[in-house]
Amino acid sequence: MTEADKALFAGAIPTLYDRYLGPLLFEPYARDLAERLAGFEGRLLETAAGTGIVTRVLARTLPADVAIVATDLSQPMLDHAARCLDAPRVTWRQADALDLPFEDASFDGVVCQFGAMFFPDKPAGFAEARRVLKPGGRFLFSVWDRIEENDIPAVVGAAIAAAFPDDPPGFLARTPHGYHDKDRIGHDLRAAGFNRIAIETVALRSRAASAAEPATGFCKGTPLRHEIEARDASRLDAVTDHVARAIAQQFGDGRIDGKIQAHVITATA
Repeated sequence: MTEADKALFAGAIPTLYDRYLGPLLFEPYARDLAERLAGFEGRLLETAAGTGIVTRVLARTLPADVAIVATDLSQPMLDHAARCLDAPRVTWRQADALDLPFEDASFDGVVCQFGAMFFPDKPAGFAEARRVLKPGGRFLFSVWDRIEENDIPAVVGAAIAAAFPDDPPGFLARTPHGYHDKDRIGHDLRAAGFNRIAIETVALRSRAASAAEPATGFCKGTPLRHEIEARDASRLDAVTDHVARAIAQQFGDGRIDGKIQAHVITATA
């Protein structure tokens, strides 16, 4: 992850991220992840919890005696998550997924939705998940497939590049959609000590009420915002409108619907 990608998810970003990108991109896979954990027993750790999109689904669907520890590197994201969910079973804790403040073999499961792409050292992050897992525990995580397999992000990326032809921002393809090679994922998991690995490619649908919603979410609610502002801060609103027009041209002026695709990985300790 580059220094630009490390720009804090602070200020207005957590709210915009949760409001516009949560329903569009993350809630469909949160429901899928929760279904895969049906019947889970014990103690569950979530890393890279962000604004708590997965946490809310897990708190709503897992058995009542499952304790959830939700962590993220960004305190502002966790603060937003905690404001959105009042659940005694959930403990919020700021933590780096590459240096977890927990004892060995202290969790029955570890989940991480769309966070591993941001790990500067993937095998190290995976090794930490394995370290805190009890023998036989599951590490369940997801990463986006290549940007070309994700309809709306692909249009956003192309529109942003067109807005800055001499220096196109590369955040979307580089980071959220930059860790999609299944062979590499398997290699990194084995390097971390996992041997039982299953990788499933899952295509779902991404929906929004209007083109303005994903345009606002991507341009103002992710580190893409910092890349736009670094080039010309005065153009943030104009570029967001430009992206909205590109989305509307592709998907129509009303409700929009496109394919999203990710890899869902289960690795057993």
